[in-house]
Amino acid sequence: MPSQQDQIWIKMWKENSPELRAKAVEWRKQNALVRVDRPSRIQRARRLGYKAKQGIVVVRMRVGKGNMRKKRPVAGRRPKHLGVLRIKPALSMQRVAERRVLERFPNMDLLGSYYVHQDGLYLWYEVILADVSHPRIIKDKEIRGKLSTLKN
Repeated sequence: MPSQQDQIWIKMWKENSPELRAKAVEWRKQNALVRVDRPSRIQRARRLGYKAKQGIVVVRMRVGKGNMRKKRPVAGRRPKHLGVLRIKPALSMQRVAERRVLERFPNMDLLGSYYVHQDGLYLWYEVILADVSHPRIIKDKEIRGKLSTLKN
């Protein structure tokens, strides 16, 4: 059963509320990867292991929507066998977003990620990262346990 905060967010998302659309317009102007102060879906973030403490970072990642595109071959063949259309990625866009964030933050470990919003061009995910070498994270048994179970 989703919490009341999550239900409010889901209702806003389903109704395509003006507040959420205004945020999406703002996010479109920002860079693809933006570090945020606090998660936009706090309950979802807490279920994934987020805590407002040093050593934990939340990043909003923008990923392009749509299928993969392949270059059209030069040599002649019938259009059906060109192999340009209907090519799907093996990974979900959420996994792509997580991978891109981890490339930019090599010293961090992934706690989890969740969907935030989408429009015609982009998908946004918020990714929660933990710095395993930070003293506050080393002392926190709960977060260390989550990180060790994710690695196995």
